Amino acid sequence: MRIRQLQADTINRIAAGEVIERPASVVKELVENAIDAGARSIEVVSAGGGISLLRVSDDGDGMSRDELGMAVERHATSKLSDDDLLDIRTLGFRGEALPSIGSIAHLAIASRARGAAEAFGIVVDRGDKGETQPVALNAGTRIEVRDLFSATPARLKFLKSETAENRAIADVVKRLAMAHPEIEMTLTTGERRSFRFPRSSDGADGLLQRLGRIMGREFVDDALAVEGQRDGVRLRGFAGLPTLNRPDTMMQFLFVNGRPVRDRLLVGAVRGAYGDTLPRGRFPLLALFIDLDPQCVDVNVHPAKAEVRFRDPGAVRHLIVSGLRYALEGAGHRSSATGGAATLETLVRGQSTSAQPMARGDAARPPWPGGMPRRPGTHFGEDPQAPFDVVAAPSGDSTPANEPVAEVDLERPLGAARAQVHENYIIAQTSTSVVIVDQHAAHERLVYQRMKAALANGGVARQGLLIPEIVTIDADDAELVVAAADDLAALGLTVERFGTDAVMVREVPALLGQTDVRGLVLDLAAELREEGEGRLLQERLEAVCSRMACHGSVRSGRRLTGAEMNALLRDMEATPGSGQCNHGRPTYVELQLSDIEKLFARR
Repeated sequence: MRIRQLQADTINRIAAGEVIERPASVVKELVENAIDAGARSIEVVSAGGGISLLRVSDDGDGMSRDELGMAVERHATSKLSDDDLLDIRTLGFRGEALPSIGSIAHLAIASRARGAAEAFGIVVDRGDKGETQPVALNAGTRIEVRDLFSATPARLKFLKSETAENRAIADVVKRLAMAHPEIEMTLTTGERRSFRFPRSSDGADGLLQRLGRIMGREFVDDALAVEGQRDGVRLRGFAGLPTLNRPDTMMQFLFVNGRPVRDRLLVGAVRGAYGDTLPRGRFPLLALFIDLDPQCVDVNVHPAKAEVRFRDPGAVRHLIVSGLRYALEGAGHRSSATGGAATLETLVRGQSTSAQPMARGDAARPPWPGGMPRRPGTHFGEDPQAPFDVVAAPSGDSTPANEPVAEVDLERPLGAARAQVHENYIIAQTSTSVVIVDQHAAHERLVYQRMKAALANGGVARQGLLIPEIVTIDADDAELVVAAADDLAALGLTVERFGTDAVMVREVPALLGQTDVRGLVLDLAAELREEGEGRLLQERLEAVCSRMACHGSVRSGRRLTGAEMNALLRDMEATPGSGQCNHGRPTYVELQLSDIEKLFARR
């Protein structure tokens, strides 16, 4: 087949196919243009899922008459200095968005340059460019896109429902709003205003305020400030506590030089930073912003600029991991503030469901089983069956068995232990709340942290068994355990092969104390089989540490003394990450006294 030059409209449609995947792609390009134009207020309007209408209005610098005519030509841009593709300091720079949109839709642009006396407009209808004409406009730029994909109707078949497209548009605007809290942004969908984000103040407080409007109040309550700088790369933002997590990554927002990105390197760094603090299949909530010299990052590796490439990816990853871990360790024993609220909601829900409504005609039937007992012939208002003066006094010795709690203990973060219930839950009291601690989960995390610290300092102390224990297991599992003998030795567990289907255990970690050696070996074999060889050595060691710590922790069902319970609380307060167990579940919930009083209508 003979080589020929493509027609201009065909070239534009091909470019549109690369840049404009769906209506949300158009919104992204137009809002980024408004941000680059120095806008302080941006309004987005959509109808019909963005197919019927997309309108983006801003109060930015605007364009002159000559610039307006040039803006709809391919590869015309005001955002590159000296054609240097290694020095990209704006969000848009390719000069393809407007002509690509105009080639597949009806595009109308009205703009007034800052300080100019007149505004001008131009229309591009499915590739047919009109003349520049005077129009009425106060300031900035207004761009309307109607009948999107009307020149390429086949693309319409691949779009999702109107609701899904509206959701995608909202997601684009929210991400750009997070990166630019100094800009007011409004989205109107159909006849309904979806949201309006007013301008926020400069600094971390203003950023957190904007994040809270998008990510929710619970994120603000559990957000940890993240900061760091290394080799010219700056990291800032906020990350949620591990106990605040989701089953997907929809609440993970990553930005590079103000540009929202979905980069595998950054996502992997986040996963590595949270590591063993999250349950499997759960993801943290966070918004991280990376700022660096534009010449150290390539933003042109993807047509939609959704991915980037760093000159030194290792340094960026290390900065994210170290910054997040420092913030998480600084949180100490903190657990998600939503835990107590969820507990109280469960109590309220339980009360409401236990009260069954009376059926019609049952007005005389009391709402309690069997009715109120009363003597024959008596009526309400007469003397009750049991005299109240009898129950007004205690029936037994009501004095506490222990000494009064010191005021200083009540001011501690986790308070003073008051009781143990169901042989697993410690009830503690602070000056303003009640704390419920899962003793097994809490001690499991403490043992795990001690093992990790010992491992980092050269190895876990061992305790020799008076009589080595022989553990019979599957031959393949025995092979896995023996193959990992060196790693296990660093963790204080000494194993040797004993035949084809057994291993001999000579030493166990001293931290575990008296433990079920056979159960420990069987669990470790399962852990090694599940982890496989693909994970990094450090991650495998941490997984094995976690499994071993479970065997060395205080078991459910064990009675604790008051001193033991308080010692556990003090250790939790001094141990980073103790707000969640090794599996990412919370180790305690805190019920505020004010909320408890609301349950009993005392407030």
